[in-house]
Amino acid sequence: MTLASTSTPVPAHGTTAPAPAWNRQRPSRMPSSRYADVHARVEVPDLPDRRWPSRRLTQAPLWVPVDLRDGNQALAEPMDPARKRRFFELLVAMGYTEIEVGYPSASQTDFDFVRLLAETDLAPEHVTVVVFTAARADLVARTFEAVRGLRNPVVVHVYTATAPVWRDVVLGRDREDLARLITDAGADVLRHAGDDPRVRFEFSPEVFNLTEPDYVLDVCDRMTTLWDATPERPVILNLPATVEVATPNVYADQIEYMDRHLARRDGVVLSVHPHNDRGTGVACAELAVLAGAQRVEGCLFGNGERTGNVDLVTLGLNLHAQGVDPMVDFSDLDGIRDVVVACNRIDVHPRHPYVGELVHTAYSGTHQDAIRKGMERHRADAAASGLDPAVAPWRVPYLPVDPADLGRSYEALVRVNSQSGKGGVAYVLHSVHGLDLPRGLQVDLARRVQQHADATGAEVTPDVLLALFDDAYARPGAVDPVSWTSHRTDDGTERLDLVLTVHGAQVTTSGTGAGAVDALVDALARLGRPVEILSLTQQSVGQGSDATALTYLEHRGPDGTPCWTVGRDASVLGASVRAVCAATA
Repeated sequence: MTLASTSTPVPAHGTTAPAPAWNRQRPSRMPSSRYADVHARVEVPDLPDRRWPSRRLTQAPLWVPVDLRDGNQALAEPMDPARKRRFFELLVAMGYTEIEVGYPSASQTDFDFVRLLAETDLAPEHVTVVVFTAARADLVARTFEAVRGLRNPVVVHVYTATAPVWRDVVLGRDREDLARLITDAGADVLRHAGDDPRVRFEFSPEVFNLTEPDYVLDVCDRMTTLWDATPERPVILNLPATVEVATPNVYADQIEYMDRHLARRDGVVLSVHPHNDRGTGVACAELAVLAGAQRVEGCLFGNGERTGNVDLVTLGLNLHAQGVDPMVDFSDLDGIRDVVVACNRIDVHPRHPYVGELVHTAYSGTHQDAIRKGMERHRADAAASGLDPAVAPWRVPYLPVDPADLGRSYEALVRVNSQSGKGGVAYVLHSVHGLDLPRGLQVDLARRVQQHADATGAEVTPDVLLALFDDAYARPGAVDPVSWTSHRTDDGTERLDLVLTVHGAQVTTSGTGAGAVDALVDALARLGRPVEILSLTQQSVGQGSDATALTYLEHRGPDGTPCWTVGRDASVLGASVRAVCAATA
């Protein structure tokens, strides 16, 4: 065994390479020299022909949620039986088929929960139940007492820390002494299991990633020999990054070394259990699967000791986003989150990958514009291909997955604050209130919205946005319409008869023109209230008797600049009359 080599020189531990002239960072006051990198703490396999970098993730590993054991141990208020049951039922409903349910030798609550599974049909027959125990004879015996009579397949998971610091500081045992302790516990497991075909075995050399490769390989091979690992009854060897101490590529090298050197490899299910101390637990798990791991233990949304276990939701949806079925159902992600939060009594961060309430939301104007255009193109491409947009290929900027796949609507895709642009403002008004604004009106409204957002410093909700829109464009002008009728004259022109209120006084008047709007402009001019129309756009919001007509009117303002007004009415003519009258000064 040799230490890992690198292709470029690396500064010795405790030294700093000279920085280029453009890098003006200065040394901090942090005592970083107190800490050693992973290569100074443990031999890392030298794999010059490593294979994992050229592999791709093409199928899901076997996922094993450990929320009910490892995650539960990390809670300030461990789950009571009702919360445990609710969480277990969620995991089953999502499609997990192997679930670690507890540490029955260490907790009466865990013991009772395993007995509940044994005495009821709460666990479907296809679900494998995993129980966890330290490598100690009395604890092994208590574990088998818990699973007695369970109809489900059972994995008895034995663990012992194997890393040098743990051997020295925690256990007080040398390598051979600890190896005997582990195999003795394995023999106890084998004796209690007898010839029960339901029972399979799992061994975790805890802190694998800081254990000497030759030692952990020797201990694992002893266990697979003792338990007679075969393809028909494989042994699970779970290799945890119990305390994450290195970049993910190092963990991948360690896993590939084991994958390539384990005895009875075809009788081993190679499993990993990354923690997240460095914040790279997801990357560690993904690279470990590339390196040969077939099974991944973790928790929903990354709960666990310290910074947590690897997040099974992120891992699963990362596969989904690459076109690979995660083999677990995340189609009601908000519902899943609600159950997990209620059971763990820990909130999920709003920026948490995939599930956070803000992860599909854009505030930036450039992002909003790209998402709006992307959604429009997606719908158009789906229609052109004769596909339902829900199954059409997804290529929308800034959104790695379709929020609808996760049970979410599109309303929260764009939210408005001082950083937003016209596209975002228009998107919200269209998606929430059905308004399809002309581009010029989008520009004018965005300016007003930004002024409001700058003044308040707050997000502009869809209802506030609509109120700003109405206040700016739907106010009555100097002339307010009361009633109107229109008919075609014998010479082919349109005649519009109106009752108007001008400064509180009712006026009856009429006008003629090529159409009703022209006739209205003629009538207003006769009253000394001229309106110069630059553009007029109409739309309908809603359907049937609930439909509302809208007219967006661009007109010449008193100072010669373009201005906008909006009219709403049950009829198209009424909406136009209101929009034109609102433009009067």
